[in-house]
Amino acid sequence: MNTPAKLVTYVAGLAVVFGAALGVGSAVGEVGAPPKATAPSESAGPASAGHGESTGHGDKNGGQNSATAKPAQAAAQDTPGGLQVSQNGYTLTPLTATIKAGEPTDFAFTVTAPDGRPVTDFQVQHDKKVHFIVVSRDLTVFQHLHPEEGAGGVWTVKLTLPEAGVYRAYADIFPTGASALTLGTDLFAAGDYAPKALPQVSRTAEVDGYTVTLDGDLTPGKSSKLTLKVSKDGKPVTDLQPYLGAYGHLVALRAGDLAYLHVHPDGEPGDGRTKPGPEITFYAEVPSTGDYRLFLDFQHGGTVRTADFTARAGQAAAPAASPAATPSADPSGSPASDHDSTPHGH
Repeated sequence: MNTPAKLVTYVAGLAVVFGAALGVGSAVGEVGAPPKATAPSESAGPASAGHGESTGHGDKNGGQNSATAKPAQAAAQDTPGGLQVSQNGYTLTPLTATIKAGEPTDFAFTVTAPDGRPVTDFQVQHDKKVHFIVVSRDLTVFQHLHPEEGAGGVWTVKLTLPEAGVYRAYADIFPTGASALTLGTDLFAAGDYAPKALPQVSRTAEVDGYTVTLDGDLTPGKSSKLTLKVSKDGKPVTDLQPYLGAYGHLVALRAGDLAYLHVHPDGEPGDGRTKPGPEITFYAEVPSTGDYRLFLDFQHGGTVRTADFTARAGQAAAPAASPAATPSADPSGSPASDHDSTPHGH
């Protein structure tokens, strides 16, 4: 091929290459330019589903699934109380550094607000502004204490950790202007530590001559009715005395991570329907299967006693059944037979 012909062929090739590049550039758009906003499709559903309201499909515009759109927020909502030292900007701050096993200690702490200042205004819950719960990590030691309020938002409580080891302390509080929450922190008593095995599952507890029996089962994800019956010397106790605004106060802790669960009594003294024993009824909702420790405080004869149980939560509650599918009709217009209908998942 002569020189002029070669030049013509080369120029033609360049035209094809640059033409293709121009086409690609038009299709992709300007390099480095921000993507064009796209109006949401009407069929795409809400931008994000509420807590527990996953839409079950991804964002059609390439975004995250609605179930994972706000993982941090969802995780915070799903976390049981007592597992965090700080929540919603409120922080439990111990002021006492050293605790010796077996020695009474004036344990001091504050709860700081989001602005970093100690909180000085709490709402009363169950007759107290602050409930201070201390348990050993093996869940064999339990104390329900009520600190005294001092100046500047400092709270002090007489605390004795009976043996060396690691303990979990909870501040069950309701700061004015915020929501109720439970903050937790670990406490340490130096010395040789030999953790005990979790007590066996049982429906009967003995304490100071009293027998307390537990009726009811824990079902994960569902409010479970628990009835505790108090007797002494084989006779039902029918004159329980109010304690913390009820005839009993129940604390539930999950074995393993010691998650603190709010348990609500059914009724209260003086409401015209709640009897002072022998039965005390509570409603509890546990988040998972597994073992839980239950601690019941009740008052009789002017003394508060604690009965403890290990309970096991079984299978999670089954989700609500979906609406029954409409039976399809056969070509003749008659309803389909029963054996042809769509299963409903029961």
